[in-house]
Amino acid sequence: MALISAWPFVSPILFFLRCFSSSTASSEGGVFQFDIEGSAAVSTQEATVIRGQQQAECQEGFYRTSSGKCSPCDCNGNANRCLDGSGICVDCQRNTTGQHCEQCPDGFIGDVVRGVPTFCQPCPCPLPALANFAVSCYRKSGSVRCVCKENYAGPNCERCAPGYYGNPLLIGSTCKKCDCSGNSDPNLIFEDCDEVTGQCRNCLRNTTGFKCERCAPGYYGDARFAKNCTECNCGGRMCDSQTGECLADSPQVSTGTDCPTISCDKCIWDLTDDIRLAVLAIDESKSTLLSISTGVAAQKRLNDLNLTTTHLQVQILMTFFLIKGLLIQRETIETNNRATQLVHQLSNMRDNIQEISSKMNYYAIQQELSPEEIAQKLSAAEETLKEIRSHKPFTNQRQLAHEEEYAAEELLLQVEDFHERYNDTRSLVSDVLEQLSEQDVKLSDLEEALDQALDYVIQTDDINKENTARLQRREEQHENIKEQTEEVNSILLSATNILAGPQKVNSQLSEIIKNVSGIYAEIDGAKKELQEKIANLSLFDDDLVEKAMQHAHNLRRLADELDRNLYGVDTNGLVQRAINASNVYENIAGYIEEANEAALLALNSTNRVNDAAVGIDTQIIYHKGKSEELLNRAMELHRTADDSNDLTIADTSRHVNGTFARMNALRSHLMRAITKMQSAEPEEARERLEQAKLKTAEAVSATMTVTQATTPMDENVRLWSQNLQDFQHNSAAYDSAVHSAGDAVKKLTEVFPELLDKLRRVEQKAPANNISSSIQRIRELIAQTRSVASKVQVSMMFGGQSAVEVNPKINVEELKSFTSMSLYIKFQKDNPELATSPDRFILYLGNKNAKTYIGLAIKNDNLVYIYNLGDEDVEIPLDAKPVSTWPSYFSIIKIERIGRHGKMFLTVPSLSSTAEEKFIKKGEVPGPGSLLNLEPENAVFYVGGVPPDFKLPPSLNLPGFIGCLELATLNDDVISLYNFKHVYNIDTTTSPPCARNKLAFTQSRAVSYFFDGSGYALARNIERRGRFSQVTRFDIEVRTPTDNGLILLMINGSMFFSLEMHNGFLYLRYDFGFSTGPVLLEDSMKKAQINDAKFHEISIIYHNSKKMILVVDRRHIKSVDNERTAMPFTDIYIGGAPAEILHSSVGSHLAGSIGFKGCMKGFQFQKKDFNLLEEPGTLGISYGCPEDSLMSRKAYFNGESFIGSSQKASLFSEFEGGFNFRTLQPNGLLFYYSEGSDVLSISMDRGAVVLNASGTKIQSPDRNYNDGKTHFIVTSVTPERYELTVDDKKQSKKNPAKDRAGKGPDSIKKFYFGGSPFRTQQANFTGCISNAYFTRLDREVEVEDFQQYSEKVQTSLYGCPVESPPVALLHKKGKNSSKAKGNRNKKVGRDKDKIQQPSTGLKKLYQEVNMQRDPQCHLPMNPKATEHAYQYGGTANSRQEFDHIPKDFSQRAQFSISLKTHSSHGMIFYVSDQKETNFMALFVAHGRLVFMFNAGHQKIRIKSQEKYNDGLWHNVIFIRGKNIGRLVIDGLRVLEEPFSGIADTWQVTEPLYIGGVAPGKAVKNIQINSVYSFSGCLSNLQLNGRSITSASQTFSVTPCFEGPSEAGTYFSAEGGYVVLDESFSLGLKFEVVFEIRPRSSSGILLHGHSVNGEYLNMHMRNGQVTVKLNNGIRDFSTSVTLKQSLCDGRWHRIAVIRDANVVQLDVDSEVNHVVGPLNPKAIDHREPVFIGGVPESLLTPSLTTRNSFIGCIRNFMIDEKPVSFSKAALVSGAVSINSCPAA
Repeated sequence: MALISAWPFVSPILFFLRCFSSSTASSEGGVFQFDIEGSAAVSTQEATVIRGQQQAECQEGFYRTSSGKCSPCDCNGNANRCLDGSGICVDCQRNTTGQHCEQCPDGFIGDVVRGVPTFCQPCPCPLPALANFAVSCYRKSGSVRCVCKENYAGPNCERCAPGYYGNPLLIGSTCKKCDCSGNSDPNLIFEDCDEVTGQCRNCLRNTTGFKCERCAPGYYGDARFAKNCTECNCGGRMCDSQTGECLADSPQVSTGTDCPTISCDKCIWDLTDDIRLAVLAIDESKSTLLSISTGVAAQKRLNDLNLTTTHLQVQILMTFFLIKGLLIQRETIETNNRATQLVHQLSNMRDNIQEISSKMNYYAIQQELSPEEIAQKLSAAEETLKEIRSHKPFTNQRQLAHEEEYAAEELLLQVEDFHERYNDTRSLVSDVLEQLSEQDVKLSDLEEALDQALDYVIQTDDINKENTARLQRREEQHENIKEQTEEVNSILLSATNILAGPQKVNSQLSEIIKNVSGIYAEIDGAKKELQEKIANLSLFDDDLVEKAMQHAHNLRRLADELDRNLYGVDTNGLVQRAINASNVYENIAGYIEEANEAALLALNSTNRVNDAAVGIDTQIIYHKGKSEELLNRAMELHRTADDSNDLTIADTSRHVNGTFARMNALRSHLMRAITKMQSAEPEEARERLEQAKLKTAEAVSATMTVTQATTPMDENVRLWSQNLQDFQHNSAAYDSAVHSAGDAVKKLTEVFPELLDKLRRVEQKAPANNISSSIQRIRELIAQTRSVASKVQVSMMFGGQSAVEVNPKINVEELKSFTSMSLYIKFQKDNPELATSPDRFILYLGNKNAKTYIGLAIKNDNLVYIYNLGDEDVEIPLDAKPVSTWPSYFSIIKIERIGRHGKMFLTVPSLSSTAEEKFIKKGEVPGPGSLLNLEPENAVFYVGGVPPDFKLPPSLNLPGFIGCLELATLNDDVISLYNFKHVYNIDTTTSPPCARNKLAFTQSRAVSYFFDGSGYALARNIERRGRFSQVTRFDIEVRTPTDNGLILLMINGSMFFSLEMHNGFLYLRYDFGFSTGPVLLEDSMKKAQINDAKFHEISIIYHNSKKMILVVDRRHIKSVDNERTAMPFTDIYIGGAPAEILHSSVGSHLAGSIGFKGCMKGFQFQKKDFNLLEEPGTLGISYGCPEDSLMSRKAYFNGESFIGSSQKASLFSEFEGGFNFRTLQPNGLLFYYSEGSDVLSISMDRGAVVLNASGTKIQSPDRNYNDGKTHFIVTSVTPERYELTVDDKKQSKKNPAKDRAGKGPDSIKKFYFGGSPFRTQQANFTGCISNAYFTRLDREVEVEDFQQYSEKVQTSLYGCPVESPPVALLHKKGKNSSKAKGNRNKKVGRDKDKIQQPSTGLKKLYQEVNMQRDPQCHLPMNPKATEHAYQYGGTANSRQEFDHIPKDFSQRAQFSISLKTHSSHGMIFYVSDQKETNFMALFVAHGRLVFMFNAGHQKIRIKSQEKYNDGLWHNVIFIRGKNIGRLVIDGLRVLEEPFSGIADTWQVTEPLYIGGVAPGKAVKNIQINSVYSFSGCLSNLQLNGRSITSASQTFSVTPCFEGPSEAGTYFSAEGGYVVLDESFSLGLKFEVVFEIRPRSSSGILLHGHSVNGEYLNMHMRNGQVTVKLNNGIRDFSTSVTLKQSLCDGRWHRIAVIRDANVVQLDVDSEVNHVVGPLNPKAIDHREPVFIGGVPESLLTPSLTTRNSFIGCIRNFMIDEKPVSFSKAALVSGAVSINSCPAA
């Protein structure tokens, strides 16, 4: 501050010094210059010219105004010159600036108290000129205030800002940024260091040093980059700061003194560190002292000394020159004179240059020139000057210059005059613009009125044309009707004669019908008598039913108890609470056993009678159906009889006789049944009932005994629950838990299989609803318990004789091509048995015959991975790390197999750091085998050992494992030893499990949790951690590759809050009791994709109880306002919810009911953390985030999708690759790779797999690979051969291109799965591809992670809709759905025998009437549609493709088309060459038609002025000629655009796209909005005058229906069906509800079929709805016929409910049901469900109709879950998914 206060006295001295050294300062260009007059120089010649001009005009200090007068310059005494015309000052002096030199520039300050500053000096911030760190400064209250630069702070910038260090008061010093190596407090926004020295304060992460660059004493590691300083493990001694090696022992203090014996290692190290820091401080202080300044006074003194010294030196030199200069005095005087003249000239030149420079700057500012333009003009001026100098003398040029000067002056006067006029005009611009705007609006209105009038004229003309055409058609139809009426009359006369004969047959058939009716009456009487007997027998069962009800109440009570125990599961008590569940299971098993015996005895007697009666009843119904069928056939013969055909009459007689014979046989069979029923004595039935009562009493007493025995167990359960609450992690408690786990293992082993068998038997035999619901609840709890058991992260101790058979919880089909397993292992090295026999068995997964398997063992002190794919063993020993060198804690093992390639990983972690040792060993099968073919019924999974009766293969036949094992994952699933089938010799009392130490990197604050889709976390009473307030906030981080899943859910009655992931993006929906209903907030703009397998931070903020805000990765996504209402919740579900909640009324508001699969961490409410595994309500989640579960090894393709990546290898050299695929389509491109003109592809062709390598084709012999099952392809390319292996069936051919072998890859090549972006002969694939691998140069063989692929087009990377194949399709040979479907044969006359039509004209009329309307239906069979017109726009790439392009297309391309649309954008027509260099397109943009094509490199664009998206038909012609393009619209608008002809021919290639383009096409040439499909109708397409009708391929194109439409799925008369995806199936118990509006009275509505012949069929026939089943015993059915017609043009509701052998049909509340025979061996198959039709090969002969359904279906639900046909596994035939014609 002393320096600052002394500044007024020092500034004059500094100014004098500046003047003294002005020449030097100006040449050096200092930062803070003191401006001196006359500091510039120009050439003498130019100065003379300019000065002459100035003297000719105005004197110095004056300027010429626009009127020609000279006026004085207004420069406040700081400049002598100003510009003519404007008076702007040039070359402001004394550090001033501005147009009149009235301001101080930035960084300077002047005395503004008296007005304009006359002198500006540098800001004293803190020192003027020498140390000025201010952007600007100003005076306030008499003192100077500084605006400091970024790195400085203080009122005078005298100190460094926080995060910077230095001494601004020290001359030459600046503020620098603190550098603490990233080891300072992360909560600060800057690094903390000393503001002067820069030494870091508060070094974190165990670091020290001036910049926190070293590990602290007692720690080692890399503090700067890895930041992994770890404590020395040297028992108190020091270690090397880099390597961690322990140093030598330090000398001990003598114990002979009074000082205690201590180790001074740490003292010495601390002292050494302090000394080193002191040396650094001394060096810093030394440098500071050397450069320190005592202030301006000291500087002034030094400057005076310097001046004195300089003056003395000059005097000495002058004395020397006087002595020596006498001889050259004259020469010196002459030189001095010349120098004086030169100085004078230079001064003039400098003034002129300075003036020129000022004018140049002013000119640059006025003309807005950039520095580059200024430099160009200066260089041009220099060249001109050089040229002028080279042409001396330049008298003529001077004269020309004078003339030009005069001309310029005149021009300048004109410009000034123009400028004045311009200013006057400019003031009028706003008024003119307003008037123009008003006129523009009026013109727009006039244009619209004219357009409307024109439209009226066009419409009137069209109506006149239509009326004329209609009149002509009516006249023609009138003539045709006359002719056809005469023809009909003649036919009716002949028909009268023909029908005379069948009338006789009709009378005979009437008598037969009467007789059959009598037989039916007798059958109904016998049925009534049987039902009365059954009712009498059932009266004896009241007591038994009451006891069964009592047992049902006991079951419900125990189920509730089990439910409470399950909700008590947490991380530290998973095993102990599994014990509670097992005890309850034993209680339930006891009760169920007694209930089973009682129910079995109670129902045995009644079931026998009931089965007999049902059997007879079923036979009666069966024969009744047969009789009806025969009767229908007879009536059909009656209708189609022909009197002239004797053979037909004889055949009818035979059928009638056969009917009589069957009726007689039926009557005799019925009489025998009645006699048999009557012979059964009632006394025998009573005796059986008495015995049943006695057995029931015994069952009750046994139940009481079991209850007494289970009472102590209940007390133990409560005791354990209390102990668990105070559980502490000590050895005794752990041993107790281990002992309890052992008991639980034994009990669970015995209880689970027994309990499930008994549940099945009791559920089948006890029809009471309360028992069934209790059993169903128990089933759900058992499933949850198994899910919990699979996540128990506790090891098991194996003693050499013990073993566990694990339930793998995975489909063995998924293990065929790819198998991956990880586990933790720890050896019991102190066991003496290991010393005698160190080789040990670890695990075995394979078939019971030990021919196909994988296994682990210890052999010769090495861990050995063994697998066999059917031929011979492959052994992979890990010899790099012998077992004897493994640590005494858990290590991690992972084994992997991809095809025939095997790999083993060993990870040995560290307990104190993140350092790990990793070892890898590889191997492969030498033979062709590549699949692990496990049989589901014979596959076993043994760990630690095997049971005595199991024989291991020789390579694994070793003693059992000794130590602890813990399973982790199998493929993508978490697995545990506690999810077992059986255990052998597991004694946890003598062999407790080993505690697994948490690794160092798992002790992070942000713990990850893994959700597998079945579990969830429940945080109850969340306000215990924070309160709902004005700002309520939820935070969570998620990581997943899946598309859908529930993240957060809160419920309070009908109020809810749900955050879901829907199609990879967030979907938030909530309702806090709002009057307007639920509020939706979704990422509709798709700003943040969540399912990319990366962690994303999601924040939900509820602000002021009325605004919901969604934030992802700290980026605002969306917000929405609602009614002001507080959140009314206390509990929150995370990652899922119980099934009863998801299926409740709240579940209807959710986008889906799918649990989250992936990883979560960091869940916070109001910034308070929750440990989800410690929450009591959490169920089925686990710690960790397995990377294998987050990889996308599977992809689903929909026929228009593909994925692509690249690799550093040529597939035509040495190459091997493989993948799984699964599909229902016979054709499709699976894999595509191109290298120049060479293409390698794998595709399906009519069900076969084909490898095409540069024209060499290899095809699989089998053609049934489109069966929906998983198949594995391996492709191998060598210099000698091409090989294709499908499911271990190999085909090969010689490689004809051997010269290609050995070439190295010169660039990265791209490859594609599921299709390609290029046009190929094959359509893109529809189905799933998984577990793909390649031999690459840049990495090892491993499964491809599709998530990492660079190109992903319409591909789903999680889930596969073809998971379980529709077995019925095994017999169908279909076509690829992506190919165009040809015209199907329309079934006009469906009856085999038809009356011969004598006239072709009448036959045609008959067919048209039959096709248009069913006699029983109100609506026509085919909705009204525009002929030859098609509807586009169902999908983004809806289109038709045409392959035929005329030869003369390149010379002349003329198209005509009719269109109708309401869309503003969309593609209508597109064709191009392969690279899309040449192209031609017609599209809609902003409602206007645009015709666009290329002419060489030029793009020609013709655009209509009017909009044509008015929903009316318009005729469009677009032509590309040799040198002109035309667009003609409705014959009225002709738009043309000429272009220059080009020499090369314009060529394009097929296909020609109509209505849209294939994915990826046209983006290069057309804006993206218009690339998508045209939404509307197109018709009458003509190319060069010829119609184009047959498309080669069609995608989402339907006929153009006229009239209104509504939501629904339309099945047309051409036939078709929908196959639902695997998530919807019909088993033994289901409910199906849907609505129909038929256009035909007969047709198949629903069909399910299994391989064993069982089926379910729902169809209509003549307005009657029938459900027919076969459950493996026989067929049975039920029907409903409405009083009103089902085909009346209205919607009708149909519901079908099945429960085992009972089926109920409900049609518009008309209900009927049937009870079929019970199949005790029934299996709940997952059958494909066909809607609207079924392939002919799958229909059984007994069905009464085989026609497809015609009409609309909507609101289809299975088990209360909506079914979306847009997500169906297959849509075949003419089916419109989203639109249904209303009339």
